[in-house]
Amino acid sequence: MKTSLNAWTVEGSLGMEDMFRAVSRAGFDGIELNVDKPGAAHGLSMNTTEEDYAAIRSYSEKYNLPVVSISTSLSGGMSGHPECWEDYRSLLRKQIEAAKALGAKGILTVPGGMDANTTLKAARETSIEFYKTVKDEIEASGILVGLENVWNGFFLSPYDMTSMLDEIGSPAIGAYLDAGNMLAFSVSEYWAEILAGRVVCVHVKDYKRYGGLNSGGTWEDITEGSANWAAIIPALKKGGFDGYLTGEVGKADPDLPWDDYYKRVAGQIREIIRYE
Repeated sequence: MKTSLNAWTVEGSLGMEDMFRAVSRAGFDGIELNVDKPGAAHGLSMNTTEEDYAAIRSYSEKYNLPVVSISTSLSGGMSGHPECWEDYRSLLRKQIEAAKALGAKGILTVPGGMDANTTLKAARETSIEFYKTVKDEIEASGILVGLENVWNGFFLSPYDMTSMLDEIGSPAIGAYLDAGNMLAFSVSEYWAEILAGRVVCVHVKDYKRYGGLNSGGTWEDITEGSANWAAIIPALKKGGFDGYLTGEVGKADPDLPWDDYYKRVAGQIREIIRYE
């Protein structure tokens, strides 16, 4: 396995080349970029052009830092609302475009749509139908799409993910496993075991429980929470995942220089990789 860092973890004011330089200097093997609203200093957007991709490719080569995946902050609950489907298709196509242009393997997407006016059942069924409408296009692209487990009511168990993936029924659509997002209420290594063969990409973060499951807690630095990395990493490996572990974390100490923070995160991810 290799180390990677999500661009959201990087100081927000850094430009694209400065970000590549800093992340490479910290010792990471790769980087994950994000499709955000226009204006982010080192973000992609729906307006990103081929000229922009060419510049990013040059930074990737110059700093020996491959773009390994493409995330987004824009998906929201669009899959569960048919009136949003065209916008969601455009977003997925932009992520796939970016992945192909930059040599990334996969993209992150978040199904959703449950709200005060839409039940979980309706949002889930509508989301499955949406992914069925785009699966042929996804398969033809050669890019893998990973559905991420986030705190939106959809994935409270790995069986929720396997069930949805089974119903969508595409070899190009799998799980984007965030190994920290279930720690408040579940056990990460069991997700890795049950999702074996389906994991497209992996986010790593850590969460410290105030006791057992469902007892509250706080987000902590990788290796300083309740994640049992000595079990999680072998479970991922046994399940066939041997890609990048992408840190998606936040700097809590305002006095710690950013460059030192990046190096700390890189060191923490290297520390958990040793369990493979």
